[in-house]
Amino acid sequence: MDLVHFHKIANKCYALKIIILPKLIEVLIFLIYNSRIPSSVKIGKKTRFAYWGIGVVIHKDSSIGANCTIGQGITIGGRGKRIGVPHIGNNVFIGAGARILGPIKICDNSIIAPNAVVIKDVQKNTVVAGIPAKVIRDNILDVEDFL
Repeated sequence: MDLVHFHKIANKCYALKIIILPKLIEVLIFLIYNSRIPSSVKIGKKTRFAYWGIGVVIHKDSSIGANCTIGQGITIGGRGKRIGVPHIGNNVFIGAGARILGPIKICDNSIIAPNAVVIKDVQKNTVVAGIPAKVIRDNILDVEDFL
């Protein structure tokens, strides 16, 4: 079983308002994968974590769409006192070590380059890179073709 399967079980228990089991699964995920993925996070179908999701940290109020690829060592979270957290669309590729911070939206079919720090919205079919992340290419047709 991988991280996504553990999380799906925890998320279903969380939705059923079972309190203890999701917390135990969160601890198990932390111990095995060194990742912090709360059971309240919504993760879409066919989303996968590279290298078993080692070192991934996701805010409890964030959501991730379907068919995404998430690299190791990434952070999806808030920016201190600012209210709101990121929401990731469908078919998004997030490279290793990327940081996605603040009340932003990553739209469908986008690519976040490795080690990018994203603090602004990312439009559909766009590639962003850098610190802070800037658009390096837009109007890509398909994430799979680009990678």
